[in-house]
Amino acid sequence: MVRIVNYQKRQAEDGREFFALELSGGVEMVLSKDTGLYYATSKKTSIPSTFDEETCKLLIGTKMQGNVVKQEVEPYTHIVKETGEELLLRHKWVYVPEEDAVSSREKEFKANANVFSQNGIHELAGQAI
Repeated sequence: MVRIVNYQKRQAEDGREFFALELSGGVEMVLSKDTGLYYATSKKTSIPSTFDEETCKLLIGTKMQGNVVKQEVEPYTHIVKETGEELLLRHKWVYVPEEDAVSSREKEFKANANVFSQNGIHELAGQAI
């Protein structure tokens, strides 16, 4: 489950303005490598929308089925605003609707019945001894 927590005005490459919805996943507890203590966090991402600003304001707080998941991408640099540190990242966080997550898991684990129907059959099984 994700929640719409904010929106941002953005500009497309062709100059058109649009609004992106900011999504936040559920609260997760993560163990700090530095302190050894747990802290609360959530995965966040944004998605483009066709909504006007008023609609985006009204949507804040809305829950939607789905998850924010990590997706591997070509390496890119990211500068941390607070520290100015430059990082090389190889992933981004993306929204996946619940039905897409389920269908991709089903595809991943779907068995091939033809393979299993051949178990125990040997080349010589059809020959009489």
